[in-house]
Amino acid sequence: MWDWMGNEMKIYDVTIIGGGPIGLFTAFYCGMREMETKIIEFLPYLGGKVSYFYPEKVIRDIGGIPAVSGENLIKQLTEQAQTFNPTIVLNQQVVGLERLVDGTFLLTSHNGEQHRTRTIILATGFGTLKSAKLDVEGAERFEGRNLRYGVERLNDYRDKHVLISGGGNSAVDWANELLPIARQVTVVHRRHVFSGLERNISNLRKSAATILTPHVLDALHGTDDRIERVCVKNLETNETQVIEVDEILVNHGFCIDLGPIKGWGLDFEYGNIKVDNRMQTNIEGIFAAGDVVNYPNKLHLIAGGFSEGPTAVNNAKAYIEPEKELKPIYSTTHF
Repeated sequence: MWDWMGNEMKIYDVTIIGGGPIGLFTAFYCGMREMETKIIEFLPYLGGKVSYFYPEKVIRDIGGIPAVSGENLIKQLTEQAQTFNPTIVLNQQVVGLERLVDGTFLLTSHNGEQHRTRTIILATGFGTLKSAKLDVEGAERFEGRNLRYGVERLNDYRDKHVLISGGGNSAVDWANELLPIARQVTVVHRRHVFSGLERNISNLRKSAATILTPHVLDALHGTDDRIERVCVKNLETNETQVIEVDEILVNHGFCIDLGPIKGWGLDFEYGNIKVDNRMQTNIEGIFAAGDVVNYPNKLHLIAGGFSEGPTAVNNAKAYIEPEKELKPIYSTTHF
């Protein structure tokens, strides 16, 4: 079979769709199993959601790493993933899937480029991510000015009054990160109870942050495309107050879109791909790992995905070579 450039198409043992943290570590482990590996990433760079939304966020829940910024984590994972020289394809969205008569898969990207592979590991995270927008009249006018949906540079918030809207992990984490450098941090959340890791929530509640619950942003006021004041409403009493702010950070979650993958015939549950304890989907030869998957007692941490990826790899290897016994593989095996 020939590719769109007229060259004979190489067949890879495994193609990983998604170049975020889980896809990168999975690629490294594929090399440990001596599998010819390709990574296809939708963005023009590796790192996925971490590179896009959280380059300066400090990550603390990976064993053996007390604290690391998102940017540095991706740098280390990229270096590790390239140990065995996988083929890396950037800026492509896989839209088509076809199983050929010999059992291999033919993947087609949005630009027409095709990729042939014996197995697939989906590590797409939540797919094409877009931040859930602030549902307040006129909000789009201030987006990219002092209304933002992610933190690119912590220093942008130094000595400023930062208002954070949201009550999940991201909102709590950013509040704790910004407290040491901001002049003031105010957190507005529509419920009394925050969601996230208990320690981080406790740290926030014991901090100097102003916490307004159950409140929502009700109106934005400013000039020259910058917000100067906000109106915040108490959802129980309907009372409002006006607060002067310098920066607004909105963490209302993400709009999740797996795109064409949803039409491949995979089983979904609660918006995620169903897998078994081998990380096998309902389609033989297609595995999945990370945020995209769902199964009982799933651990929604990067550390959990670091276990799921190698599990998928081991079972992809067994799928390709069913006659061989699956044995535990350690890093010392190859180094």
